[in-house]
Amino acid sequence: MVHQIGQKLREQIHRFSGELSKGLGLVSTRFVEEMIYGLSSGGSVRLTEIGRSLEEDISLHATHKRLSRNLARKNLGTRISQEVLALGARRIKKDTLLIVDPSDLTKKYAEKMEYLAEIRDASEKTIGSGYWLCEIIGCEVGSNEITPLSEALWSQEAPTYVSENKEILTLVKKVRQATDGRGILVYDRGGDRRKFLVPWTQDDSCRYLVRQRGDRQLLYKGKLKTELDLAGMCKTPYSETIIKEKDGTEKAYFLDYGYLPVRLPEYPARPLWLVVIKGFGRKPLMLLTTEPMRRHRKTLKWALDAYLTRWRIEDTIRFLKQSYDFEDVRVLTYQRLKNMATLLLAASYFSMVWLGTKTKLTILSMHVMEASKRIFGIPDFRYYALADGIKAVFKRIGKGPLITTSGELIRCEQPTLFDL
Repeated sequence: MVHQIGQKLREQIHRFSGELSKGLGLVSTRFVEEMIYGLSSGGSVRLTEIGRSLEEDISLHATHKRLSRNLARKNLGTRISQEVLALGARRIKKDTLLIVDPSDLTKKYAEKMEYLAEIRDASEKTIGSGYWLCEIIGCEVGSNEITPLSEALWSQEAPTYVSENKEILTLVKKVRQATDGRGILVYDRGGDRRKFLVPWTQDDSCRYLVRQRGDRQLLYKGKLKTELDLAGMCKTPYSETIIKEKDGTEKAYFLDYGYLPVRLPEYPARPLWLVVIKGFGRKPLMLLTTEPMRRHRKTLKWALDAYLTRWRIEDTIRFLKQSYDFEDVRVLTYQRLKNMATLLLAASYFSMVWLGTKTKLTILSMHVMEASKRIFGIPDFRYYALADGIKAVFKRIGKGPLITTSGELIRCEQPTLFDL
């Protein structure tokens, strides 16, 4: 059974990488398939581990050298990123949340990596060395299904760098163009900067839900007031109790919430709403949104649920870093690092979406998760188990991707069990 599952997985990686490699030459097409296979089977971004998983009839040094050479291709990451986004954009509906998640890639002990920059390590809350990341992930309100859409990696030391604002705005614009304006941007801390809110508000087609810091000013009944002052004035007639699980423990929050109609001083022509949620801490949670609010529990609860869905993205970031050990990446050049980040996005899309959303592959996904052999069963966040299962299957079958020793791609002409 494991060998049958392994064969089906190899065929699906072959098909998926073929979708990503449209318009690329044979060498790049082969490289993309090898990298998706290697990342999925080895669970590591280290080229030596990826090379071992390919099991080629040449020295590991020669395999590593070839992989490193191909990883330096300038336009490779751009082309793959476009194809992943095109696939993911098909899943985005009118009200799908487009969750913008800035993060970092910490390289605590690195010294020779190109354009290594000073960053703030969010996990340890210290200043260190590394790179900045930003991902946009699609998710329906209250759903556990996540669609990786696009990502950006940058360093302020790179000669092409202009500003963090430009990097994020460019990424958002690219995703919104791919989705034809569908979806609602959701941004947590840091999203309330005017460099974002002004252009997004001026664009009538742009919808958003952005957490506010509290010290910025909004227009309320024609007068400027700070968001924190508005939160203190806001009536919160609705109540909700939610349970958040973190590190194996549960914590209950007793919430009260309401809203006020407001305007952005820089662009007062468009009506906005400030949703105020009390109970998460001493300071109210304030969400500025373009979505019309009214005195209706279901309408207001949507804003709360949309923000709570944002919490789940923390698990996605951990999945990306832990399942593939992204922070262990050891490429030295900036181009290779950016291409690796894109290939990692593609590998996560394969395990999160490509396998899980095709009805004919549901059984495959179940069998792969069982192969992970977790002691305490499959956790709620099943992507970990799925990634572990893929690694376990490939480790047992001991074969590389569907590529012959001559380098030609094997074509899957006959239908598989899951095509019937």
